[in-house]
Amino acid sequence: MIRTDEKQAVKTSLFASKAPLEWAITHNGTLYTAQIPIDQSGAVVEGGIDAQTRQTLDNLVHTLECAGESLDSVLQVLIYVTDREYLATVNKLYAEYFNAPYPNRAAMVVAGLAREDMLVELVVYAAVKE
Repeated sequence: MIRTDEKQAVKTSLFASKAPLEWAITHNGTLYTAQIPIDQSGAVVEGGIDAQTRQTLDNLVHTLECAGESLDSVLQVLIYVTDREYLATVNKLYAEYFNAPYPNRAAMVVAGLAREDMLVELVVYAAVKE
């Protein structure tokens, strides 16, 4: 069981970043995570916005499962894309993963993300059982 009275890292099998970060943290019943389109080797997946969105959502599912949760626990999603035209693809795939009632969400078009070849990033807040 995850303790909710102090900050706890969620252990995943996602690529271990060299940056000072955790893929997810829980505190007081909330999971905080940011997900990007990388594979097990840490490489940004090829195949454009479709492949990157799927990988990002698959990484999210994995992270939630490691915390004992599912996509049904997601409360809010902040979507970052590097081109407005990508939002149609992200919306289509998002609807394949999430069920109603959908999480609250916002979408932002940004000039770029931390890794130049990334087209999408998700910041997610989810409820975790105490």
